[in-house]
Amino acid sequence: MHTRILLPSQIEIAADLLRQGECVAFPTETVYGLGANALDEKAVAKIFLAKGRPADNPLIIHCHSRAQLGDLVVGWPRQAEILMDTFWPGPLTLVLYKKPCVPSIVTGGLATVALRFPDHPVALSLLKAADLPIAAPSANVSGKPSPTRAEHVMEDMFGKIAAIIDGGPTGGGVESTVLDCTVSPFRILRPGGITLEQIRALVPVELDSGENADSPRSPGMKYKHYSPDAQVVLVTGGKIEEEIQVQINHFQARGMKVAVMAFNESPKYSGAYLLDMGSKSDVSVAAARIYHLLRQADALGVDLILIEGLPDADLGRAIMNRLRKAAGKVVQT
Repeated sequence: MHTRILLPSQIEIAADLLRQGECVAFPTETVYGLGANALDEKAVAKIFLAKGRPADNPLIIHCHSRAQLGDLVVGWPRQAEILMDTFWPGPLTLVLYKKPCVPSIVTGGLATVALRFPDHPVALSLLKAADLPIAAPSANVSGKPSPTRAEHVMEDMFGKIAAIIDGGPTGGGVESTVLDCTVSPFRILRPGGITLEQIRALVPVELDSGENADSPRSPGMKYKHYSPDAQVVLVTGGKIEEEIQVQINHFQARGMKVAVMAFNESPKYSGAYLLDMGSKSDVSVAAARIYHLLRQADALGVDLILIEGLPDADLGRAIMNRLRKAAGKVVQT
């Protein structure tokens, strides 16, 4: 298949491709999504084929209006509306009971569906131009680091999908928070760009990793994700810097090429490529960079990536969730 590279000014071409049942990659405020008409089973099946995605891994539907949302779900509780009013458009996905028009291929056979309003001008323009609900997981090969730049999508999807809209680097990096609104209190199934603390300030909520769920109710709950080709070791605890240098020395002595994803307050590790995650004082920079740095490490041809951990709170909770899924090993110091 020939993949067209489109500019944001060519939204109408992308919208027409979506109406024809094709897949189009587009930027959101978190990562690039791989979109198809959510009401067209054959179109959605092309997403799973392009990504190599397991069929029981549900998708998120992207909408641009409450009216469109009402066509897809049977309703929502008042507390969910409070969150919509506060965080939409934005990186919050709500799980609600679906109407029969939503195909089971979108929901992994569940009676619920995950929906959000993206906060990105290109995504919103595309949704309005196509006037369709768009099912859109991240636009990468399943299990690999999510794409935050058009070139990442090209690496994984060129020749597999109809078009890629190049909207430049995304801003948030870490995917949306997924919140189950069919239980009381609401339950976070996947931490993301809207934090537990932000939600808890408005409505009762609890955190549920869902790691042992046989049938995942949200993307990112069951399978290994975000993993580069290189081996990944996440280092946490009170002596992170000392342990990382020990690991560098050990693996370098075995002839392995090592990269370290580190904050800029850390010492300059010797014997490894240094990949900058930004400052510990603003972890939103790390959130925006982690997927790009994982891909950059692969481009350097390293055998091992060592990553500095950070506190499991606020946005750091979402970052650590992604890094744990990327890591083959977690070292606690």
